[in-house]
Amino acid sequence: MRTHEFTLLVEGADLQSDAAQDALFEAGCDDATIGVTAGVQHLHFDREARSLAEALVSAITAVEQAVPGVRVVRVAPDEYVTLAEIAKRTGRTRESVRLLATGDRGPGDFPPPAARAEQRNKLWRWAEVARWFTSRLGETVPGAPDAALSAVNGLLQARAALSQLDAVDRDTILALQPAVRSQVLELAAAVGAAEVKTGDLDAAA
Repeated sequence: MRTHEFTLLVEGADLQSDAAQDALFEAGCDDATIGVTAGVQHLHFDREARSLAEALVSAITAVEQAVPGVRVVRVAPDEYVTLAEIAKRTGRTRESVRLLATGDRGPGDFPPPAARAEQRNKLWRWAEVARWFTSRLGETVPGAPDAALSAVNGLLQARAALSQLDAVDRDTILALQPAVRSQVLELAAAVGAAEVKTGDLDAAA
């Protein structure tokens, strides 16, 4: 067991009320500090768990079940970085990183910009960039984020997007779920993760 530090950004019900904070305490969130920054509510956790994935899932589940109307929208840090910041973190020059990003150097498949794609000062998700350096160049990047963070944020983003669709479009997209679930089970088996249970995946869907 180790302690994992992260922050949940939430919306919905007011977490500053005594009733909400009592409910969170009873739900086992006594390892969280509740606050508000620029109008955004957040809970900063120092949670003991076997892995970051386990810590994130347990915290999100506890928060949303404890206080009706609360939705976790993102887990921080989910950093956005410029080419200059990527260069600094990887020990390269900005020009070297630019050539990797454009495909003029290296194996290609550099992650696309996550924001400001049409602007000069583009932004990339650090989690995707760090993963690329490890998988494509075999380089260990200091401070590379856990893949669980990206996976959980992806699911939270998908949930928010699906809630904005009408029933027909939502059902159309969710038809992908069985295929995706099957691939997850196959991948888990391939890496020897025998402890992954079908019921756990169904419950999380």
